Amino acid sequence: MESVNPDKGSFLVEVAWEVCSQIGGIYTVIKTKAPNMVERWKENYLLVGPYHQQTSALEFEEIAPPDHIAQTLDELREIGIPAHYGRWLTDGRPAVILLDYKARYSRLGEDKYFLWKDNGISIEGDDGEVDAVVAFGFCVTELLQRLSARLPSKVVAHFHEWMAGIALPRVRHLQLPIATVFTTHATQLGRYIASNDPNFYVNLPGIKADEAARHYMIWSKYAIERAATHSSHIFTTVSEVTAREAEFLLGRRPEFVLPNGLNAHHFTALHEFQNLHLRYKERIHEFTMGHFFPSYSFELDRTLYLFTSGRYEYLNKGMDLFIESLYRLNERLKTVPKPPTVVAFIITRAPVKSLNVASLQNHLRFEELKTTCKEMEQSLGQRIMESAARGKMPSYEDIFTEDVQLRLKRSILARKTSQWPPVITHDLWDDAQDPVLNHLRHRNLLNSPNDPVKVVFHPDFVSLTSLFSLDYDQFVRGCHMGIFPSYYEPWGYTPLECLALGLPTVTTDLSGFGAYVERHVPDALQNGVLVLNRSKLAAENCIEQLTSFLVRFCELNRRERIALRNRAERITERFTWDVMAAHYHRAHAEALRIMSPITEPRSTPLVPRSGIENLDTIPGTSGVQDSTSRRNGTNSSSSKR
Repeated sequence: MESVNPDKGSFLVEVAWEVCSQIGGIYTVIKTKAPNMVERWKENYLLVGPYHQQTSALEFEEIAPPDHIAQTLDELREIGIPAHYGRWLTDGRPAVILLDYKARYSRLGEDKYFLWKDNGISIEGDDGEVDAVVAFGFCVTELLQRLSARLPSKVVAHFHEWMAGIALPRVRHLQLPIATVFTTHATQLGRYIASNDPNFYVNLPGIKADEAARHYMIWSKYAIERAATHSSHIFTTVSEVTAREAEFLLGRRPEFVLPNGLNAHHFTALHEFQNLHLRYKERIHEFTMGHFFPSYSFELDRTLYLFTSGRYEYLNKGMDLFIESLYRLNERLKTVPKPPTVVAFIITRAPVKSLNVASLQNHLRFEELKTTCKEMEQSLGQRIMESAARGKMPSYEDIFTEDVQLRLKRSILARKTSQWPPVITHDLWDDAQDPVLNHLRHRNLLNSPNDPVKVVFHPDFVSLTSLFSLDYDQFVRGCHMGIFPSYYEPWGYTPLECLALGLPTVTTDLSGFGAYVERHVPDALQNGVLVLNRSKLAAENCIEQLTSFLVRFCELNRRERIALRNRAERITERFTWDVMAAHYHRAHAEALRIMSPITEPRSTPLVPRSGIENLDTIPGTSGVQDSTSRRNGTNSSSSKR
C-alpha cells in the first residue's frame, strides 16, 4: 500500500533536542531520515532544536532565511529569544532553526508557574536538565505560535522524546491550529525500572507509575513525558515492545509504531565491501599485537573479533548474558583441538581516571617497534637489491647486519612482560564495584594464555584518537560479529548498523529491532541475525542459545564467513528509510486529518486505545490491519477526544 501524500501545501516541523547535536540514538534517527523528509516535503520541512555553540559550529551552516521565517525570527528576537536559521550539514541539507533557549532562563520561574497553572505539571526540585527542557519548550511554543500565524497552510509538528515535549501541552492549551505528533523512543520510567527489576516485563501491568516516578526521583521528567503523550493528536513510539510499556506507564496506547531505519547510502561499499573488512581487520590486528603479544602470541589468521557496545547499562544492554556466554564458549573451545582465538570487545563509556598504564605502555612500545621496522625497510631493500644486482642470493648476514639485529632485539625485549594482558584499557573510578569487571573476575576471564577466549573492556567510545586508531564504523567493519543481547532496548540501532556493515549480529525479541526482525524477516538466522527469545525463555536458556550460536560461528571456515557477511549486508535493504519512512508519512497524514481544537486542556488520562496501526500495512511488510479497526470499520486512531 502506498503511503498517503500530505495535504497540498501543508508544512512539517520536526522538533528534537538532538537536532545538530549528537547525544544518543535520536540524533541518528533524525539525521538519517532527513533526506527522505526533504524529498517528500521539499521546502515545507523544518527541523527545530536547541542552539549549542560548540556543536552547532560543526554541523550547522547559518544562512539568510526566507521571508516568512525571517519575520518570525525577528519577532522572537523582539521578545528576547535569539534564533538561528540555516542548513544541517548532512545529506539532504534540511532547513533548521536553532533556538538559544538559555536566553529564556530569566523567565524560568514564570514559565514553571504557567506549566502548573495551565497544564497541571509541577516541576519539583532543582534539576538543570529539566530547567533547560522547560526553557526550550517555551521557546518552541513561541516559535510555533508565530510561525503558524504566518503560514497559510496546515502545520503538523512532530516532537521527539520528553526533552522536546513541553511545547505539546502548551500548544494544546493555547489551541494553536497545529496537528501534533509525539514519539517516545523510550519511556523515562521504563528505563529506570528495567535497570533494577529483572522481571520488569512480567511486573509491568501492576506498576503504579506515579509512585515509581517519585521512588526513582524523576517525577518532573515523567510528568512532562506523560503530559506530552496525552496532549498530542497522534501518539507514537518506535516498537511494539515500547508501545506496551507506554500503555501501562503513560496511560495511552500509541496509534502508530514508527520503526527506525537507516540511510543505506552511508554504509554502501559495493566492490570495496570485503576489502574494507580486510583493511580494518588489519588495524584491529595491530591493536591485538600491541595489547596481547608482549605477554604471549597466537595466530592472527585464526582469530575472530566479537564485540558489544552501547550505553553502560549492565543489565539493560545484556552485558551479563554476553559475558556469561563468553565464559561457556571459552570452556567449550578448550575441548576442541586447535581452537580459534576469540577476542571479545566490550565498548561502552564509564567514568574513568585515565588510560591504564600497562595498556598504554604496551601500545607505545608497539608503536616504537613499528617505527623501528619502517626505518629498517628502506635499508634492507637496498641491501637486497645490491646483492641481487651482483647476481647473488642475499644471505641472512647480508640483510641483517649486527647493528640491525641489535636494534631489533632491543625493541623485542623492551616489549616482553610476564604479566597477563589487562582485561581493561582504562583505570575506572570505582574498579571494585564495576559490574563488568566483577563478572569477568567471577568467571576468571582474565586473559590467561590457556584461554581461547580473550576479553578487552574498553570503557570509552571508539574513535580515531582511541587506542584502536579507528572510528566506530571502521572498527565494526573490521570485526566478525556484533552481539547485543539487550533486556531493555526500545529499538536498538547497533545490530542494524552491524548488518549494514556486513556483520552477522545478535539481538533479542525485547528490543524493538529484534521484535521487528522476528515478525517480518522469516529467514533472519540464515542471513546472520540471531534473535534471542528473552521475552519467554529464562536467562539460562538464552545464554545457552547464544553460546551454541557462537560455537557454530567459530566452526565456520573463511569462505563460509564471507558468504554469511554478504547475506547479512543484503538484508539491510529491508530497513532503509526508503521503506521505513512510510510509517512517518502515515502518522503525519493522520494527524492532519483528525486535527481539531480542544476547548479545555486534558487533566485526566485517555482510555488506552484498543489497537496499534499494524506494521503489516506498510510497504515492505505483509498482513492486515488491527482486528478491532476492521471489526468496527474504522481506524482506531480516528476516535478522538
